[in-house]
Amino acid sequence: MENKIILPAEWYPQSAVQLTWPHDETDWAPILDEVIPCFVSIAKEVIKHEKLLIVCPDEQEVRRQLGDVDDSRIIFREMATNDTWARDHGAITMMDVDAPSLLDFTFNGWGLKFASDLDNQITRRAIENGVLKGRYVNRLGFVLEGGSIESDGMGTLLTTSECLLSPNRNGQMNKVEIEEYLKSVFHLQQVLWLDHGYLAGDDTDSHIDTLVRLCPADTIVYVQCEDEKDEHYKSLHAMEEQLKTFRTLAGESYRLLALPMADEVQEEGERLPATYANFLILNDAVLYPTYDQPEKDKRAEEVLQEAFPGYDIIGIDCRALIRQHGSLHCVTMQYPTGILK
Repeated sequence: MENKIILPAEWYPQSAVQLTWPHDETDWAPILDEVIPCFVSIAKEVIKHEKLLIVCPDEQEVRRQLGDVDDSRIIFREMATNDTWARDHGAITMMDVDAPSLLDFTFNGWGLKFASDLDNQITRRAIENGVLKGRYVNRLGFVLEGGSIESDGMGTLLTTSECLLSPNRNGQMNKVEIEEYLKSVFHLQQVLWLDHGYLAGDDTDSHIDTLVRLCPADTIVYVQCEDEKDEHYKSLHAMEEQLKTFRTLAGESYRLLALPMADEVQEEGERLPATYANFLILNDAVLYPTYDQPEKDKRAEEVLQEAFPGYDIIGIDCRALIRQHGSLHCVTMQYPTGILK
């Protein structure tokens, strides 16, 4: 029997996407001239498909940066922010038969790595000032980021043990307790724990959205490393083997589609976490990150087209985003239909 209350899949019909805009008080300050065009590109693509919520300290400055765009689908809310990772400080939405709920978990800078005091207030303030509608649900006793979970909308959640069992998130709870909590809060029937896989340069302790994504029709897309000399090969190969063991609620294997491993991108001797898994699903379109690697950018597009037939697959140059160790999905949060006022 299907749950009446669901944690919707990302491909559930959407009302809006949130961007939390970079400014000179964020870690983007030294490269604002590089990252602003990336955010502008994302914004312009989103408004072709749905509304866009921009959270920022200075609306007029963002309007200037956007230039000549149709702003009829853009809603601005001025707030002080630490950074730009809306996926991890945005509200997580549950859909019920009568009204949606907006769950506000604690965002603690990916396990106390970075300041997050201002970003952790965004969800509550967005609901209080009327931009988001739905029942506010205080879940601040639990640390959880949107990038750490994937839902199929039918009772299955996919996550990584590396992230959710991090001692600086919910170290007072063990794996069994965390799984029971997730099942209760999100009305789940199963939690699939991924025990392998990482990206060099990743600050999130292996967020699932950098490695593996759930897609329609019992499909999983994942990052595959074929170069045995690459530092990721052993871990991603083990991840691939584990994915083959996962089963749907009906007991069937998932259809697995492999995304290419992006070629190595370095800055000052450090490898950056370039990944094609960090894509955003919109209404009838998928925005995916590109890295000026024509062959692999094109291959990623082809894989995503296979996973999302009938969707427009649109590449966004995200070389600037990975300089702060995230990518396209990390800077966005989608809200299902009926959430944006």
